[in-house]
Amino acid sequence: MLTVVIPTLNAAARLPLCLEALVAPAVSGLVTQVIVVDGGSEDDSMAIADGFGATVLTAPPGRGGQLKKGAEAAASDWLLFLHADTVLEPGWADEARGLIKKNIYAAGVFTLAFDARGLAPRLVAGGAMIRTMALKSPYGDQGLLISRTCYQEIGGYHDIPLFEDVDIIQRLMRVKGPMALHILRSKAVTSSERYRRQGYLRRVVKNAILLARFHMGASPEKLAADYR
Repeated sequence: MLTVVIPTLNAAARLPLCLEALVAPAVSGLVTQVIVVDGGSEDDSMAIADGFGATVLTAPPGRGGQLKKGAEAAASDWLLFLHADTVLEPGWADEARGLIKKNIYAAGVFTLAFDARGLAPRLVAGGAMIRTMALKSPYGDQGLLISRTCYQEIGGYHDIPLFEDVDIIQRLMRVKGPMALHILRSKAVTSSERYRRQGYLRRVVKNAILLARFHMGASPEKLAADYR
């Protein structure tokens, strides 16, 4: 019914939590396949994925290319693309199953949350959800649940190193329109490490500048180098 595709690169710290959230839905029959596409990890990411029974593939580093390869190996009618540092909260499977059975929406994304307490993470997550609801422009950290038919119709993920999430949503909006994307109430709890390390305000401003440059036609390769 549902294939989950997870790109990894030295993701051992949070990958177990990400995969654990898929175990119960796999037992219930919703998740029938988990594909982890590794971009050259030097930690235990691949061993962890194998230990959970996932299909492990390798690809050159770059989330767009890794997601693309995982989708090509998927066997289900619905696909869930999920970052390795994102953990779906309990109950997500029931909501996802409902979306699939209704067959009204072409795709869905989860509600963003961070794994940190305090005002700053709540404000950043809240701002992201305002953007998601008003502009239908979610972050990749929110996951992407999409039918295989729609995924193929819009051309799937492109092999680009950054803003692959923005790129595919833009094409979804052009082809299917904003009503095709549903916002799921279940939370996708993602790592706040980069925000804590660089500062929430600084990271938000930097992301906004990079996104503006992307919309103005800057090379994703150049943007990826600046993002690091």
